[in-house]
Amino acid sequence: MTAQSYEAETFRGGLAVITGAGSGIGAGLARRAAALGMRVVLADIDIDAATRVAAELTADGSEAWPEHVDVRDPSSVDELAARTYARGSVDLLISNAGVEHVGYAWEMSEESWQRTWEINVGGVFHGIRSFVPRMVETGRPARVWNVASIGAISGMPMQAAYIAGKHAVLGFTESLRMDLIEAGHPIEVAAILPAPVASRIFEDADLTTGDDAETAERVRAHMTELLAGAQTPDDAAHEIFRQGAAGEFYILPDEAYGEERMRVRSDRLRRREAPAAARRVE
Repeated sequence: MTAQSYEAETFRGGLAVITGAGSGIGAGLARRAAALGMRVVLADIDIDAATRVAAELTADGSEAWPEHVDVRDPSSVDELAARTYARGSVDLLISNAGVEHVGYAWEMSEESWQRTWEINVGGVFHGIRSFVPRMVETGRPARVWNVASIGAISGMPMQAAYIAGKHAVLGFTESLRMDLIEAGHPIEVAAILPAPVASRIFEDADLTTGDDAETAERVRAHMTELLAGAQTPDDAAHEIFRQGAAGEFYILPDEAYGEERMRVRSDRLRRREAPAAARRVE
């Protein structure tokens, strides 16, 4: 059996719900899920974006439904879960919604910190709290994939809120997997650690407006430029589903890059070596 046919056999006919599905890697994941024969709920705070992607999928013959959700709001996520389960049991939950912040840690506003943390970390928690009890109640096998980042095992200057949040998502996901094993529920858990993926995440990022805002703007422009040659959302999604079907916990859409960052991290921890900026803005 080929990898493609195995993936299709694994996912075909299932119901997937993906947050942040209106653009970037979320849209790529929705397209891949549909291509594998899944029915897809595309959840996003930007309902117009989710509707556009859903229309593309339905035009190709897939079943897809756009849904508005604010992952910061537990009641909004609860309502999403209720509407989704009205269509059937969820086989795959992908918590993907995320935002960036660029600027020095000490110049970040409380509002920027709260927004980044509430979306990137709170959104994952609210998804688990709303969907996993329903998954448990059905007693059927299911999957939960939380999108962290390669930043969950490394660090970058001027991204403290984002990096801290992604470390939290990874730790939360590891604990969630152990909880479900301990409780004996047939729900597989995975942490997705993408390297840079071409999207608007840096263009849409909050910027610090302190004395060094000009440097922050240059950093964002530099990172946006780097994304121009990054892995595409569709290529990343292909790898995510391939590795997810194989039962990987640490899913690395760019395996070579991800494994190298893991090696660097483990070597640095073993040597008790302090982190240094990976890059300097000239």
